[in-house]
Amino acid sequence: MPKANEIKRGAAIEVEGEPYVVRDVEVKSPSARGASTLYKFRLVNARTQQNIDRQFKGDDFLKDADITRRKVQYLYGAGDEFTFMDDEDYSQFTLNRDDLEDQLGYLVDGLGGIMALLIDGVPVAVELPAAVNLEIVDTAPAIKGASASARSKTARLSTGIEVQIPEYLETGEVIRVNTETGKYMSRA
Repeated sequence: MPKANEIKRGAAIEVEGEPYVVRDVEVKSPSARGASTLYKFRLVNARTQQNIDRQFKGDDFLKDADITRRKVQYLYGAGDEFTFMDDEDYSQFTLNRDDLEDQLGYLVDGLGGIMALLIDGVPVAVELPAAVNLEIVDTAPAIKGASASARSKTARLSTGIEVQIPEYLETGEVIRVNTETGKYMSRA
């Protein structure tokens, strides 16, 4: 049984006997002496898709939900439906835009290394790999000699998200982006 401070976005926990997927984690550190850090979770019921908010202390024990994880690959998106394929039996399933929320900016056709969360054999959410490679499609021109400076600029990537990148990178280059923080990591 994990503690509240060990739970990350995309994890599955059980609250009041129902399985929930963690959509967002907010950490609140109180200023009073001796007060414990609070973790506020935005949870989505895996069966009904109902959203709830719950708050726990850092050392509260939470129960893992009975959820199966399977390795899948992202195939394509059509409108509000996004299709994935199971790596073991090649079966396909779709999730809608609401199920994926903040993860859409990291999905590129053919992306592997994704884990699908299944309850009773029904896919309810996906966990992305820690980092993905995305192409820069629009950014300000590179400045000669800028590699020695620590300045950054905004770049729009192939999926539509924007990240801060070092000034010396150019349009057309492929970079690695952290899927949890949404920040530039390195060139791919």
